[in-house]
Amino acid sequence: MEQSILNTVKKILGLAPEETVFDLDVITHINTAFSTLYQLGVGPDAGFAIEDDTLTWDDFITGDISIVNACKTYVYLRTRLLFDPPPTSFALQSMKEQLTEYEWRISALREESNWTSTTEVV
Repeated sequence: MEQSILNTVKKILGLAPEETVFDLDVITHINTAFSTLYQLGVGPDAGFAIEDDTLTWDDFITGDISIVNACKTYVYLRTRLLFDPPPTSFALQSMKEQLTEYEWRISALREESNWTSTTEVV
């Protein structure tokens, strides 16, 4: 499986890895998604951004496969919405609802994995 973040998102968008004419647009939108994930508390403490096809998903996040997979889908959906939005209002609304659900689920998964009990065990 392709691990390059840029190439993975491009493949899902229907762009070939060697097709670089849209790379700046796609990279910009991917980084916007990473910015939102950072605000949700996911990813490296200093934030994360890509500049080309060298960084991989493992560079962004490792650990709980549920969070990793949700982040991959979230980055694709956010990039797709900004780069190539659906032509109908129904599809657009559906995509926005999917993004909202993924934001909630990613936040919930992050809270589960980083949760620390404040109750002292004696």
